[in-house]
Amino acid sequence: MDASGPVADLTAFLIQEIGAALFCLVFLFLYRQSRVVYFGLWSAAWVLRLFASFFGFELQQHLHAGWLAPYATFEFAFVIVLISAARAGFASSMKDWRTVLRLIAILPIFVAIVWAIGQISGLEAYHATHALALGFVYLYNFFMLRKTAGVGARIFRFSLLVLSAAFFEHAFIFVYLFNQGGAPAWAQYLHHESYIDFMLHCVLAFAAMAMWSEGQIDRIRDLVNELDFVRRENKHSMDLDRLTGLFNQAALSRRVEDPEPFDGVVVVCDMDNFKDVNDRYGHLIGDEILRNIGNLLQSSIRHEDMAFRWGGDEFVILFRNQHTDVAGRRLEAIEGRLKQFRVRGIGMLPITFSWGTADTQGRALREALDEADRNMYTLKRLRAERGERRATR
Repeated sequence: MDASGPVADLTAFLIQEIGAALFCLVFLFLYRQSRVVYFGLWSAAWVLRLFASFFGFELQQHLHAGWLAPYATFEFAFVIVLISAARAGFASSMKDWRTVLRLIAILPIFVAIVWAIGQISGLEAYHATHALALGFVYLYNFFMLRKTAGVGARIFRFSLLVLSAAFFEHAFIFVYLFNQGGAPAWAQYLHHESYIDFMLHCVLAFAAMAMWSEGQIDRIRDLVNELDFVRRENKHSMDLDRLTGLFNQAALSRRVEDPEPFDGVVVVCDMDNFKDVNDRYGHLIGDEILRNIGNLLQSSIRHEDMAFRWGGDEFVILFRNQHTDVAGRRLEAIEGRLKQFRVRGIGMLPITFSWGTADTQGRALREALDEADRNMYTLKRLRAERGERRATR
């Protein structure tokens, strides 16, 4: 790069223009894909940088102070948009536009001051001010994004930190040269964006792409987890009886066919007078009774136990790792509560039910279920016979 001649370096100008257009397209793509304001503001900033590079080239080519005002306007507009991006963060909308409006309001005053500095103290003073501003705005973005996670985000923040250090170094050199009273030929490349700056901005752009890719991967992972949760919920709801909230007959059939052994007690219970209740009070009252029985059974068993509605007014309970005498006492307690059953608008409506138990140790669950069912009907017949004898006395 030959920066010692009277005409500004055309290669450096083309690098700035091509780089600004490329970075604008990259961040515009990221914004369109993610709708993250941060990326959209960076895209807008590079559009401003595109115009700033043109006016900067004209300033270096003609060395006329008239080009300094538009050059400074677009350069510091670039800075303001990046400050706004840092304040917005990775949100989907700008929460506070007042900050941006205040910064835009002071832009003409700031540009006038910078233009005056350039007029009085020369271009080195302006470039020092500009480099300091860029150094601080990149550092500000670095600190504002400290909560972001992922490899892409870490590379993005590291690029911001290195760019900040590079522009602070540019500002130091400009101040030093200004105090020395002249700039050697090797330092005049700082009037343009150097190859190192271009490479750092390329790393920044690709790191932004990596951030977006990581965000998409995280979003897909969240969607997969949500879909798995919905599937589990649907499967669980398919296994539930809508009226009682207990497991339904299909769930019981799958558990019976499951080759995994069940060690515990099977209980089959059936209401004794449910048909009479339905005939006398109607099916709505019958449904309310079944719903309350379901709640009572569910609250009377442990977490490892399972309660099923086998059909109609018949229920099955699987007591895991339990003995038949303990299961019997639990059923007696449940029956005692049902004898105090009350129905809204009717009052006391005692409910009785019969049950049968069977131990599953050493045999299939189906065999134990059949035995418990037979025991339940045996108890029901005995109760019916006792009731008939009392009636004949």
